[in-house]
This record gives sequence, C-alpha cells and structure tokens, in this order.
Amino acid sequence: MKIEMLGGLRVAFDGSRVDLGTPKQRTVLAMLAMRPGRTVALEELVDEIWPTGPPRSAVPNVRTYAANLRRAFEAYDTGKGVLVRQGNGYRLDVTAQEVDLLGFLDQLEQARRLAAGGQVEPVRSLLGQAMSRWIGPPLAGIPLGPNLRAQVAAVQEQYLLAVELSAGMALEADQVDEAIPLLRSAVAAQPFREPVLLLLMRALRRRGDVAGAISVYRSAARAIATELGVAPGADLRQLYQELVAHPPQPIGGGRQEAPAAGPSATGAHRPDRHEWDWLPRPVADFVGRAEVVDRMVAKTRAAGGTQPVIHLIDGMPGSGKTTLAVHVARQLLEWCPDGQLYIDLRGHQDDNLVEPASALVALLRQLGVPAGRIPIDPEERRALWRRELSSRRVVIVLDNAADSRQVVPLLPVASGSVVLVTSRRRLVDLDVGPPESLPVLSPEEGLRLLTASAGADRVRAEPEAAAEIVRRCGHLPLAIRLVGSRLAHRRTRRLADLVRQLTVAEPNLATFGMGDRSVASAFGASYEPLHEVTKRVFRLLGLHAGYFDVTMVAAMAGLSHAKAGQILDDLVDRHLVEESESGRHRMHDLVRQYARQRCLETDSAELRRAALASLFDVVLHLSIAAGETLNRIVDVREDVGSAAPERPDLLPAPGTVDVGWLERERSNLILLIEMASEYGFEGYAWRMARVLWRFFYVRGYFEDILRTHEFGLAAAERSGNLPAMASMNNYLASALTKTGSYRRAIKCLEAALIIGQKSNDKLAIAKVRGNLSVVYWAMGDLERAAALGTEALRDLPLKYMNRVRIHLPNIGLAMASMGRYRQALRAHRSHLFWARVEGDRYQIANALSHIAAVRVRQGDHRQALRLLGSALVLYDRTGHRYGEADARNMMGVAYRHAGLLAQARRQHELALAVIADSAERQAECGVLNELGLTLAASGDRDAAMQVHQRALALAIQIDSAYEQGRALAGLAEHFLAIDPGQARRHWERALAIFRRMGVPERFEVERRLAETVTTGPGNS
Repeated sequence: MKIEMLGGLRVAFDGSRVDLGTPKQRTVLAMLAMRPGRTVALEELVDEIWPTGPPRSAVPNVRTYAANLRRAFEAYDTGKGVLVRQGNGYRLDVTAQEVDLLGFLDQLEQARRLAAGGQVEPVRSLLGQAMSRWIGPPLAGIPLGPNLRAQVAAVQEQYLLAVELSAGMALEADQVDEAIPLLRSAVAAQPFREPVLLLLMRALRRRGDVAGAISVYRSAARAIATELGVAPGADLRQLYQELVAHPPQPIGGGRQEAPAAGPSATGAHRPDRHEWDWLPRPVADFVGRAEVVDRMVAKTRAAGGTQPVIHLIDGMPGSGKTTLAVHVARQLLEWCPDGQLYIDLRGHQDDNLVEPASALVALLRQLGVPAGRIPIDPEERRALWRRELSSRRVVIVLDNAADSRQVVPLLPVASGSVVLVTSRRRLVDLDVGPPESLPVLSPEEGLRLLTASAGADRVRAEPEAAAEIVRRCGHLPLAIRLVGSRLAHRRTRRLADLVRQLTVAEPNLATFGMGDRSVASAFGASYEPLHEVTKRVFRLLGLHAGYFDVTMVAAMAGLSHAKAGQILDDLVDRHLVEESESGRHRMHDLVRQYARQRCLETDSAELRRAALASLFDVVLHLSIAAGETLNRIVDVREDVGSAAPERPDLLPAPGTVDVGWLERERSNLILLIEMASEYGFEGYAWRMARVLWRFFYVRGYFEDILRTHEFGLAAAERSGNLPAMASMNNYLASALTKTGSYRRAIKCLEAALIIGQKSNDKLAIAKVRGNLSVVYWAMGDLERAAALGTEALRDLPLKYMNRVRIHLPNIGLAMASMGRYRQALRAHRSHLFWARVEGDRYQIANALSHIAAVRVRQGDHRQALRLLGSALVLYDRTGHRYGEADARNMMGVAYRHAGLLAQARRQHELALAVIADSAERQAECGVLNELGLTLAASGDRDAAMQVHQRALALAIQIDSAYEQGRALAGLAEHFLAIDPGQARRHWERALAIFRRMGVPERFEVERRLAETVTTGPGNS
C-alpha cells in the first residue's frame, strides 16, 4: 500500500489508484494516515469533520465513511485488513514508510541531525531526496479540521526550514540555479518569510539578476506593509540598499539577453515604463493559486525568452481567471520589459464579441503604433502585429476569449513574449498544451480571501461563522469577494447574522452582489449566449441537487441520449457543469441556484413537474435493472407494479448495469427519494425506496433503510395507498429490528398486518408474521417467535410455495435458541434445499451459516468451520455484507472451543468491524459477549469484563433479553474469583432471564450457581 499525502491525498495498491470517495471520507483517511498503526478515536474523527458541532447523524456517518474506505481497500488483495475497527475507533495498519509525508519528515529529521555534525554531502543528499517528494502542501483539497490543520501547518513550517537549509548550502556551493526555484516556490507560499526572501535576493544577485532581486524586495515590502503594517527587517533593507547602488544586470547573468532597445519595424517609439502598463489594476488581496502561479512562471522561464509562451486559463464564472492572469502578468514584469498589454475579448457576449481584426488595432495602439500606420487589410494587420512582437518581449492578457478562432490571429510566432488567455470555455482545439482549469478555492484560501476583504479582526472574532460564510459562497472567489465587500461596508453587522441570512433557505443570489458586479451577472453572461435548447436543459438541471449522468439529463429534457450528451459536454466546456468523475456530473451550488431561479422564472410548473417525473421514472427502472442480481424481481414487481418505463430507449441493455451502479449512486438515490417526497411524487418516493431495500439490506446500510422508508411511508400515507403503507411499514421494520428498535418494529409490522387482514392478502399476512417472528426472537420471546414462523409457513397460499424459504430460517433460529436442535436443523436444511433449487447463492450462504451455528451448539466444531468457510466465500462473491458478521462471530466461537484462541479473537474483531458499518446492534451484543468469553479463555479477564459490560449496556438499551442474560453470566464468571456474592447476584439475574425464555443456557447457569452456593465462602 502506498499513501501519498503531499500535494493532495492518494492511495494505491500495486500501482492501482483507489477511489477515496467523498471529501469527508478523505478527511477520515487523512486522520488515520497521520497516525499509522495507532487507533484514532471515533470522537476525534467527529470533531475533525464537524469542528463547529456535529449533526445527530455524525457517528453513523463516520462509520459509513470508514466502511466505504474499507470496502475500497479490500477490493485489492493487499488491502484486506488494512483498515480495522479497534474499540471505539479505527486503525490503519500500515507502516510509516508507506506514507510519503512521514518519510519526508523522517528524511528532514535525519538531515538536521547530520547538519548539526557538519556533514555537508550526506545532508545535501537527504535534502535532495526529501525535496523531490514535495509536490505541494499536504492534503491539498481535503477539508481540514483543527487537528489536521495544525499538522499541515507544522509540516509546511518544516518544509520551509528545509528550503532555507538546502538553498543556503546550494549558495555556499555556488549552485545558484538549484537554489532559486526552491526559494521562489517558498516565497509564493509564504510571501512574508524574511529568511527565504533574503536568500532569494542573494541568489538572484549572485546569478547577475540584480533587477530581479530588487523586484523581489519591492514586492515583498508592499505586501509586508499592506498585510502587516510594518517595514521589512533590517537585513532585507540593507541588502536592498546594496543592490540599488549597482546598475541592473541582464536576467540570467548575461546568458539570456533582452532584445536591444531601438526603433520598431514601423518606426513606433519605445514606450517608457509609465506607458507600458495596460493591465487592469491588480487586486490588493490576491490569495491562493500558489501552485498555479509557480507553474506558469516556471513554464515562462523554462522557454528562455527564445519562443512565445502561451498560458491558457479556463474555469467557471467567478473563479478568478482574470485576477490570476493579471497577477501572473505582473510577476513577469522584469521578464517582459517591453510592454504589458490587455484586451477584453468579450467572448461571453455574442452580440458584442471583439473580432480579431479589431483586437489587433487595440493591441497595436497599446504598443505605440500610430493609427495611420495600421493597415486596413486584416492579414496585413496581423503581419504587422507579428513584426512588432518579433523585436519585443511583452506580456499580453487576452481576457474572456470565446473560442480558438478569436485567439489564434493574436498569438505571436517568433518572440519571447508571453500570452495569457482566459476563457469560460475549454478551448480544446487551441494547441498550446494543457490549460490551467481553475477549481474553487480551498477552505483555507477562501477564509484568507474573506479576511482580506472583511477584515482580520472580524474573522478572528467569529471563526466558525467566517468558515460557514465561505462554505455558503461555494468557495467561489467572486462570491467571497462580494460578500466580504458587503461586510466591509457594514461594520456593525456580525458575521453570524449573515450566516443566518444565508441559512434560512436557499439565499437569493442578490446576496452575492448587485447589478453588473454580482454572481448572478457573472453566471448570466455565460447563460445568455447558450442555444435555447441548451438553456432549457441548464435550467431544468437546477431542479436536481445531486449528481446526474447523460441518461438522467435526457430523461429530464425529453432528448435522445446522443443529443443530451452533446449538450452536457457543451455545459462542461463552458464550466457551467462539473464532471466529477467519468460519466457523473453536478453543478456548483451557486450555479445550480442560479439555474433553479431561472427555471422557476421561465418554465411552467407543468414543464418542471414533467421533467422531474421523467427523472424519477428512469432512475426507478435503472434501480430495478441494477438490483436484478440482489432482488427477486417478481417480489419487487408485485409491490411496485409492472408499469413500463416512460423512456425505454434510455435504459441500458440487460446485464450492463449492476450493483456497482447502486453503490456508486447510493447517496444520490437517497436524495432523489427525498426530492420525490418533497415535490409531491408520492408514488415514486415509496416505489424507489422499496426497490432499493434489498440493496441496502444485504450491504448492511440499515440507516439508509430507515431514512428512505420513512420518506416512503410518509408519501404512501399522504396518498392514502394502503398496500404501499403496508409495504413501507414491513420493510422499515427490518431496519428497526437490526438497529435494536424492537417496540417500534412491532408497531410497524402490526400496522402492516392490519392492512393485510383487511384486504385478505394471504401472502402479505404470511410475510408480516414471518417478520414478527424475527422481532420476537430478537427480544427473547422464543415460543412466540416459533409459533409466528410456523403460522406464516402454514398459511402461505399454495401458489406461493416458492416463498417457503423466507420463513424457514426464522423457525430454525427460534428452535436452535430453545435447544431443539433436530427441528432447527430440519428447518435450515429445508432452507438450503430451496435456495439451491432457486440458485440463490446469498440464501445458500445464510443457510450454511445457520446450520453451522447449530453444529457449534452441538459441539461439532470442525464441521461448523467448514460450513462457515463456505458461507464466507459466498458472501464475498455476492457482495453481501449482511450475514457476514454472524458467520465470523460463530467461526470465532468454533475456534475458541477448538482451543485456537488467537484465531477466535481475530474473527470476533472482524465481525465487530463489519457491524460498525451497519449499526446492527443486536448482532453487536452477540459478538461482544462471545469476544468476552474468548478473552476470558485467554486469561485476559479484565478486558473480558469490560466487553461484557459493554454488551450488557447495549442489550439493556435495545431490550435484548437473551444477550442481557449472556452478559450477566459472563460478568458472574469474572466476579467469582473476587466477589462470589456479586457473582451469585449476576447469575441469579441471568437465570431469571433464561428460565423465562426457556433456553438451554439456564442449565449451565443453574449448575454454576449451585457450585457457588456449595463451595463459596457465603458472603453476599
């Protein structure tokens, strides 16, 4: 396993890159990777992800993130067991050598120790190796909480110290060209760090670039005065005074001479420094984009002034393209001494587009060419432009380009000039190398920008509110600047007041500026030139807050798949839609808000409703197709109906969409169910929930069942659809049972049973009784559980005999719990027979696991282990997580009885890790009790007591009588040696429970209690 944290966060197994999922999921991994081999508590992860206060769902969400990461790792052989649950936390079982950041820090520490001893060459070698690892700040693009933010800051400080040491040693060795790139990168990241500035100025002077050194000082002095309100330090000022006493030398120590000044080809005069600058006024608070700036400056310098350099910058409206271009252009002042030109090509205004011929006139006039000498013929004008540039080195900003046709005539061909082209579109046919596509700012960069515009004191006073404002601005530079400007003009307004205004609902985009200087205006400039059909698609997509693909777009807009794909590509090229991964797209929050507002203003309610109905319909049928390997489609059809899809032409061929699609779209599908309920599409809300139930259940996503089926139930109740209400209650009860809410599960099932009895639906009645059997079994009412299971099987109509397998395991579990092993085996073997007849590998695995559990009770541990091994293979092959925990726990029991205690403990811990992903509390109680017995058998009685105490507390919480009894019996064994009176009291409580249930465990407790009374000292 290889974990790369420098410059982002990446994980690879044997060279294959792992998809790390959502931003919060990446934060969980970052926390674990910072402490490899050590447990990170669940509370630490929650505090890191939600530093201002966690939501109610924080703990299950973190468990889901960890589970998703585990599944992603376990897709690779070398990733199995890498991420494990340890107590109330998680551990990443990797070495420090597998994490590039830790290797980087280790090399720096070694270098510092050697440097203290005066060993120059080993130090330089170690520093060189370390610097080669550095591709950017750690965890770039990852949401950072207080812990990670502090660690990242510490690493960046270590990097800068290493830069200073490395550059200082390079200068001592007269290797100037090795030091300068390192120092420039460090200055870009920390413009106020005076030791680095001093080294950079000395390096430039030694190379002969005195003008460059002076420029560094002046830029730094302005920045220090603006941001800190002080003058540069004495060492910097002294070096500057030494530099200005000497005449500027050519850049590069004479190796790269600038063209000699003289008359141009047209006789135009050379402008003095005051006539150079046609660039817009730079922003005083430019923040972020350090890597992009460094990359563009480095590309310029690498060209050596012998050929033109073209930089292409694209991005969504408001992402800061022009600001970046102007900033970089000013960075190149000394490199391009003959002019700084600028023109707005107005590429997003089709009716006011600047044609290339007109642009050439403006650019030539900026160069000082008299109007009378500019040819009328476009080709001659272009030739003149190229001749003028052939003897100059200028920087040119071509802002807001529409397309390559507009840009190509303006590009130089034979000079050392630099051109920066900005565009809201991807200019894919402009062959100048890869573009710089600007993302939104990171949270830290956004906060710095807000600080610059709203004031540092206000941000320091309300850091949480400031961070929320940046988030609500979607980290978009334009929105942050406009909100910051608004705050700057309202000095008495608290940041928390603005947060409340932004949180009331989706805020009106008027919050983000007014008139031409607003986010809405910026988006409108990209929206208005669109074709009418593309506009309609864009507006309709504003109704969908999640991810979408071409199929969903085609459904919403009533288009063919091919046409929808073309339009979607156009919107991506214009940066109005983001392509997050292959085939999946979304809108930036503010863009979606703008699109939604336009949709509400422009499109009729009928059109909007038809678009949403088509979206829900295609997603419903895609979900049915994807779940075919998990669902008995006949069962699903009976519940949701067999209506044909509205757009069969959009559905893929059978077998081409599978469970992987459901996993990838999981959060999106939940959102769509909520949307269907919110917008009044009751039928789609409950039908989608029903279709997804099996997927959620077998993957252990019980909280997803609770969420979606509660929406589905509410929708069914609003529509008065009794069969739908019965279905939602029935399947909602499954998740309630698994998460320990037995009383509520019974209420749901009783409501479903009443509906079935009123309609005399024999199949529904049998299904509900079978599920009631499971709940009563979990609660410890075994006789009632067995009776209900038997009734369900007896009353099943003959035409539904293929449903026998549904009820058999329920009967078998109750019988096994009561010690009636022969009857239990008969039920489970019948279940296995029917599962094999139907070829249902998941049900085969369940049947094998249940038979093995009976064999363990009977003492046939070798046979049980063989059966459990086969069951686990089938669970793995079918991708089913439900059932795996029970199988692994029972395997641990079998290993314990066989005397293999280390293997037993490992299986219990693996079972707990699976359960942690699903919040299956009944199963967690069982595993904790078995782990306690295994720990006690290993001699670790203190750990065993703690585990049994956890099991007891959880069993009381969920009202699981059987597991309460087992936990009490386990604790009694612990107390026997230290307090026999306590032991007796625990056994007496356990015995009362076991007698009431009628389980065979009562006999062992009676024996132990009798032994204690007979042999104990009698204290009570």
